[in-house]
Amino acid sequence: MASSVRHYAKRAAFGVYVHWPFCLSKCPYCDFNSHVRHAPIDEERFARAFAREIETTAARAPDRTVTSIFLGGGTPSLMQPRTVGLILDSIGKHWRVADNVEVTLEANPTSVEATRFRGYRAAGVNRVSLGVQALDDASLKGLGRLHSAREALDAVAIARSAFDRYSFDLIYARPDQTPQMWADELKLAISEAAEHLSLYQLTIEEGTPFFGLHAAGKLKTPDEAVARALYDVTQEVCAHHGLPAYEISNHARAGAACQHNLVYWRGDEYAGIGPGAHGRLDIDGARHATATEKRPEAWLMRVEANGHGVVTDDALNSEERADEFLLMGLRLAEGIDPKRYAALSGRALDPSRIAVLREEGAIIVDADGRLRVTQAGFPVLDAVVADLAA
Repeated sequence: MASSVRHYAKRAAFGVYVHWPFCLSKCPYCDFNSHVRHAPIDEERFARAFAREIETTAARAPDRTVTSIFLGGGTPSLMQPRTVGLILDSIGKHWRVADNVEVTLEANPTSVEATRFRGYRAAGVNRVSLGVQALDDASLKGLGRLHSAREALDAVAIARSAFDRYSFDLIYARPDQTPQMWADELKLAISEAAEHLSLYQLTIEEGTPFFGLHAAGKLKTPDEAVARALYDVTQEVCAHHGLPAYEISNHARAGAACQHNLVYWRGDEYAGIGPGAHGRLDIDGARHATATEKRPEAWLMRVEANGHGVVTDDALNSEERADEFLLMGLRLAEGIDPKRYAALSGRALDPSRIAVLREEGAIIVDADGRLRVTQAGFPVLDAVVADLAA
């Protein structure tokens, strides 16, 4: 009985992702949908457009109870608290909102933005995620960040005083970074993090300034062996200090996982609001993959003309849905229930492939049948997923 109750709770999750697309500057490693504008942003006009798209989306996906809201970007902490309040009010107007809803706002750890934290708390935000990225000034400068390490730690302290829940991000596998340097930085980070850290390996994405520098030999990142050592250090240090990985890049104390991100990884429904936002909605018995116009001003005009900025709305077939479930679910330490994969795809996972991956030490199958990727399997997760999905 207990397991069925837990299963129902997971399936009932519904998230709303709101994308604020503006930044003060574009980081050289970033390939997210973020834009720099030198003229002031018309926040009132954008707030009206967010409200309109929320209304239209709720009409397509009514009778949901929102369990998590995530204000991402871009840099949402460039918004005035009043704008955040208007967006949250719109969500509450068109959907039911759970009493224990998690409301996360991404923020840059600059002193200017940190002064708004109490305003965000008053607007309804109850969790903040800080883009710290590094805890030494030379690395921050190399990453194109506008804050210092001291400013970042001061912002973390302000977040601690304003919110019961907070998290911050760090990037590792940076140029010239050694495992010992990373271990020391990680221990400092853990001493400042109450419950949650997001730790990402630096990846060189096509179309970014880092891509050009890397191709020209002007940016050297750790080789494969060092990158693997840095990953292993991440797992060991975090686990030793009580923040084991619950997802390949996310670490938390027991019960402190980001509920909104679990919506994505567990294959639940979420609405995507704002420029370049993606959604997964169940409409008339089909799972729809939605995406909105990326360019902020073009999105704004679409919403004002049509009530929404959606440019992609595809009904996923059973194979696409099952593959997505596998790809996302195996990122989690809790793994997946193969029966759910079979229900989505119409076919079971190949027992012989499972047997080979178990023999190689890449996956394990629990007593209750759940399939999980091992610590050794996570660094080659893409290959594991491809093998199972074939």
